[in-house]
Amino acid sequence: QVQLVESGGGLVQAGGSLTLSCAASRSTFSINTIGWFRQAPGKQRVLVAAISSGGSTSYDDSVKGRFTISRDNAKNTVYLQMNSLKPEDTAVYYCSWYPYVNWGQGTQVTVSS
Repeated sequence: QVQLVESGGGLVQAGGSLTLSCAASRSTFSINTIGWFRQAPGKQRVLVAAISSGGSTSYDDSVKGRFTISRDNAKNTVYLQMNSLKPEDTAVYYCSWYPYVNWGQGTQVTVSS
């Protein structure tokens, strides 16, 4: 089984940037699509970005143009670069692989006004 551990969250002011990392316990070569999700308090968990093994990416409209998902299979790591952060980006961020049924502890991102 592949275990994914999220890190890189923190407190940042609006307009700032953070980069989240999703480290896998073993090679991600055999993993197809990996996604970043977020869940704000009282809200449903939402897929914000996904990347396929071939490098195809997709983004939720709320983050398009501000967030970039990437993967480095040599380092068994998936990244989420977040720029121009807004208070509404505040959430716990999780990574998972399709069909998105396995979850780690997540990493908290808090954006202050």
